[in-house]
Amino acid sequence: MMARIRKAMNEKDQGFTLVELLVVIIIIGILAAIAIPVYLDQQKKAKDSAAKTDLGNARIAVASVLTEAPDATGVTVGGTAPAYTFTATGGSATAAPEDFQASPGVTITIASTSLDDLCIGAHVDGGKVEDFSTNMSGEIFSGSTTC
Repeated sequence: MMARIRKAMNEKDQGFTLVELLVVIIIIGILAAIAIPVYLDQQKKAKDSAAKTDLGNARIAVASVLTEAPDATGVTVGGTAPAYTFTATGGSATAAPEDFQASPGVTITIASTSLDDLCIGAHVDGGKVEDFSTNMSGEIFSGSTTC
């Protein structure tokens, strides 16, 4: 009796059938097709958020320079990405330049050096929107590096 049971167990098929393996592969493919675009979109949104944050921080750095030089007539930006230096121009008072470090892939520009219409722009590579700008009141504009 035991010999027959042992023989039946040894002859029994072991492992998965081809259909079962194909079903698992198809399910994994469907999950990957859904997850990859969502992940890539989140990366783009994160890059846009980094650019917006850098704009706010750059605006604060410019305000700091202007606070130290109240009679300045403009601001210039020096340096190259990601390290920048904001310097007050004009007027009799001198202020120490304000250093600013942008996020990787973010380029900061000043579209206008006049204090009346000062506009700071940011471009981020690979973002969903890519171009942003802000004025000294803190309003952020999307789609352009000029206000």
